[in-house]
Amino acid sequence: MSTITWPVSLVPKTASLRLQTVQRVHASPFGGSEQTVDLLNDRWLLSLTLSARAGFDKGAQIEAFIAALPSLGAQDRIPRFEDINTRLKKTTGWEIVGVPGLIPEVPFFTLLANRKFPVTDWIRTPEEFDYIVEPDIFHDLFGHVPLLFNPVFADYVQRYGQGGLKAHGLGACEMLSRLYWYTIEFGLIREAGGLRAYGAGILSSAGELPYAVQSPEPQRLPLQLERTMRTRYKIDTYQQTYFVIDSFEQLFDMTAPDFGPVYQQLQGLPALEADELQPQETGMYASSD
Repeated sequence: MSTITWPVSLVPKTASLRLQTVQRVHASPFGGSEQTVDLLNDRWLLSLTLSARAGFDKGAQIEAFIAALPSLGAQDRIPRFEDINTRLKKTTGWEIVGVPGLIPEVPFFTLLANRKFPVTDWIRTPEEFDYIVEPDIFHDLFGHVPLLFNPVFADYVQRYGQGGLKAHGLGACEMLSRLYWYTIEFGLIREAGGLRAYGAGILSSAGELPYAVQSPEPQRLPLQLERTMRTRYKIDTYQQTYFVIDSFEQLFDMTAPDFGPVYQQLQGLPALEADELQPQETGMYASSD
């Protein structure tokens, strides 16, 4: 399993342009031909334009995300890691580090536990702008990094890494990975203006962003640990279920207790399908609520 629990066998192996070295991502502008650099930056700019337009036009992005976007720096090219790190480390003590692709669970958890976020080294093709299966540099930088400037959310991500190391020792990574998926990757939050996205998988997808927030098709349920950890998810389509929080403080407090008893409780229960509703549940949280 990959760091964010996507089976390597399902990750596309062609289609996208990979950067030649991690250092080239980290240094940006990259080595190599000017034509290659221009192509990479053009893809970044188009991805940014489409995702930002989808979010701003629909009012679909959490306010904290919008407020932090300028901290990424210039938007017409792939940002320089060292420039982001100067601002990020000063704000929340986090930094981003380049990785050559998907990494195993324990190194991933260890990075998060030490307030280091891995950013991969390839960028999507135009055919993948609406949705990608494997995270690329746009997903990692644009989707994840802005909210690492939020102190509460940054602490939550670190706590997830610490919990991941414990879960690995208990054989509970699959259950914990569902919490990552439905919060850090595909989480929704209620704000004064209505439902908003805070998960990086939604924020970096021009197609899924309006779908997750406004479409009547998916189910939206209040986040509960046990329910979330039992729920399977989709890696090759838009999600069928989203879990909603009221604030990052609620998310942080909800995940404060030791998960050991939760894992024990869930071990004897079957997993729930991605679109499955329990008898007492009803879909809720339309964007206009």
